Amino acid sequence: MNASTIATLAIPSPLSLWTTARSFGALNLAGSFAALWALVKVLAALRWRFKTTQLRGPPRTSLVYGVSHDLGSSNDSGAMYEHWAEEYGVAYMIPSILGQTSIVLCDPRAIAHFLARESWTYLQTSLSLALLEGSIGKGLLWAEGEHHRRQRKALTPAFSNAAIRKLTPVFYDSAYKVKDAWDTIIESSKDGNAVIEVQNWMNHISLDTIGIAGFSHDFGSLDGKRTSVTEMFDTFGNNPQASAVNEAPVLLASAFPIITKMPSNGTKLFKKLGVTLEKISNELLIRSRREKDANVSERDEEKSIIGLLLKSEGQDAELHMSKDEVVAQMKVLLLAGYETTSISLTWALLELSQRPDAQTRLREELFAFGADPTYDQLKANLPFLDGVVHEVLRLHPPVREFVRLAAADDVIPLSEPVRTASGEMTDNIYAAKGTLITVSVPAINRSVAIWGPDAKEFKPERWLAEGGINGKAKEVQGHRHLLTFTDGPRTCLGKDFAIAEFKAVLLVLVKNFVFEMRDGPDTQVEVAKGILPRPRVVGEDGIGAPLRVRRYE
Repeated sequence: MNASTIATLAIPSPLSLWTTARSFGALNLAGSFAALWALVKVLAALRWRFKTTQLRGPPRTSLVYGVSHDLGSSNDSGAMYEHWAEEYGVAYMIPSILGQTSIVLCDPRAIAHFLARESWTYLQTSLSLALLEGSIGKGLLWAEGEHHRRQRKALTPAFSNAAIRKLTPVFYDSAYKVKDAWDTIIESSKDGNAVIEVQNWMNHISLDTIGIAGFSHDFGSLDGKRTSVTEMFDTFGNNPQASAVNEAPVLLASAFPIITKMPSNGTKLFKKLGVTLEKISNELLIRSRREKDANVSERDEEKSIIGLLLKSEGQDAELHMSKDEVVAQMKVLLLAGYETTSISLTWALLELSQRPDAQTRLREELFAFGADPTYDQLKANLPFLDGVVHEVLRLHPPVREFVRLAAADDVIPLSEPVRTASGEMTDNIYAAKGTLITVSVPAINRSVAIWGPDAKEFKPERWLAEGGINGKAKEVQGHRHLLTFTDGPRTCLGKDFAIAEFKAVLLVLVKNFVFEMRDGPDTQVEVAKGILPRPRVVGEDGIGAPLRVRRYE
């Protein structure tokens, strides 16, 4: 190697010096951003700890998960929340994922304040938004603030009393289809009764009803027709992998939402659900547009769900929604229509099967009334039916928990003082921006402190007696003092629709059939996890709810 070669190797060229300097500069810049990000996080954490009231609560059972895995794997998380409330007071803190902490509210006054500000001060978590967007899109369940107000206002006319009054015959039609099918099954049996898997039938009632009532489309599931959407929903109901809440990746996603983009059994199923719902929603939308253009729809259809959605698509619409928003609303309504009412109907049949006296009393009221009641009569003229329906909604709320993130500092009032972590008593809680707030619906709906010593019992008559709802329960803000439909800006828009359908279907079935537990009244029922928690007879696979059914003579 000669001297010139050595010199060339030893002395970097100007270009290489510039490239090296740029690389070091980029690294320094990246390092500076990382340091700044870490500093911001540390300062935010310090601010949160300084400003937020530190409360007592249960110790973490896992270094990684806090108590989140215990709650997710429990069949009765409400009982866990209620037990902690008895020990630590009506507001307490629980340890969550990777050092996170959540304030749990079990106080009616605090919850009323929280729900009144929901969608403005208390927003959905990044995990909730990621899961909702990935499965059902940016519809009413996903939207916050002004977006939520606009979407909700656009749909409200479809759920008015006048609109539901016109839809009540659809509820009865679905119920009588089931009656005819069950009559055929029982006729073919040898001893005048048959074991029927009622949960599948309740699923199909709910799906066909929302299809016809909402979108003028009959899915035909009560006639045995199989569609992509019924198969998808059934997959969730019968596949234990559909319960994403127990998967470590999804638990960790509450700290790192990007994890929801990574493949896992749960996230794959949610993604498949979203694709299936989008496909059927687009098909329904295209068909409805075609019918509208051909003037097939009547003028009254303008106030139907699909009519309002089509109207909102117009660029000059006062409450305009984009195509993606319209499709997202359809996905939300299909999912909600399928899941929630079918779960409640199944629980009602199970509760009545275990309590023949309540079933007999309900049947006597229905026969004494006579012909099928109108919508207004369903609301006002059948008190024991109303009691049964609301007792099911109290004990078995389909949605079990709300978790929200404070978008601004807030002070939450309490109806009774609690002891802080430092031992002081306080009657309000300072929640700094970034505070996680948790409300367990079963913990409030079934609370002994709120509903009295018989809170865990199925007692429809509590809704009939004068003063049957005690003073503490009356403090709960929400439909009939329940959190089942939540409250405030995000109160369930389809509440009256769901209750009317629930009552109409239950009325037809109880008038025509007697229900018993297949293996006797002492049969144990547990909760199985699907998209939403569903009842299951202990020992059954999937979401089995087999009942012995015979005609009422």
